[in-house]
Amino acid sequence: MRLPPLVAAFAPLAVAVLAAQTPLVRGDRPFRTGIELTSVAATVTDSEGRLITGLDRTAFELFEDGLKQEVTQFTRERVPVGLGVLIDISDSMFGQRIKDARAAVNRFLFELLDDSDEFFLVAFNHAPKTLTAWTHTPGEVSLALNALKPFGGTAAYDAIVEALPMIERRARQRAALLLISDGADTASNTSLREVKSALLRSDAFVYAIAIDSSDRQAINTKINPDALREITGQSGGRTEVVHNSADLAEASARIADELNHQYVLGYTSAHEGDGGYHSIRVRVAGSGYRVRARNGYVAAPGHRPTQQFF
Repeated sequence: MRLPPLVAAFAPLAVAVLAAQTPLVRGDRPFRTGIELTSVAATVTDSEGRLITGLDRTAFELFEDGLKQEVTQFTRERVPVGLGVLIDISDSMFGQRIKDARAAVNRFLFELLDDSDEFFLVAFNHAPKTLTAWTHTPGEVSLALNALKPFGGTAAYDAIVEALPMIERRARQRAALLLISDGADTASNTSLREVKSALLRSDAFVYAIAIDSSDRQAINTKINPDALREITGQSGGRTEVVHNSADLAEASARIADELNHQYVLGYTSAHEGDGGYHSIRVRVAGSGYRVRARNGYVAAPGHRPTQQFF
């Protein structure tokens, strides 16, 4: 079931300028237009991994470099997301796996997310290739997916780095990447450490679905979920491990459910653009709930997480 989009509070800048005289109430407090804030998206779950929704701003505590920050902006309504989907098309994805991946991605984008969202596709084998620009058109996505022909090695780390400039140019408030792969990285020029470093300059949640099958793989090395967890955990996302490509649909549905039920918090950082690393911690005080959010960022000049709430 689709949730209603947050219509004006996170619209593109042109709309914000026109509406700047009228603060809009979302969640507990109004989002003021034209104010530079650091934005943090957060997923809250209980001890069983079930999503916790409906919390108020006062339930949250946010710390930067160990110091408590005032959460001045907050919403629990669904905020539009700009999403990059990265699909493994290495040799071992041939046959049923690529068919299952196509079907799961189509359902994820056009049935489980919202009409206000926007996305792009990147395919990767021994090198990444951007398949679409930002779009929300089913025909464009289907055409790109149907043309995929698996072959070659796996350059997952290069694909993530390739996607980050697109994420920075998005027109939606939240950002996410979804990577689908069935093999360990064997072909990237980028190291795992370099990927993690690059992600510190992005506010994108990173999700991965790892196909860890017992079937013999033709060329590529068996998937390494631990390496993917290092990437996704740092960003506030997570890695889903499935044992058959037929399970991709259910795994992507769980990820869509998270994206449909995140909170967005805003605060004014004292370190905007100073070039240093700053840790972030978000918690729900006095509860056993788990909060997943990015665990830090590099405050480079022009850094995306310090942005306008529209």
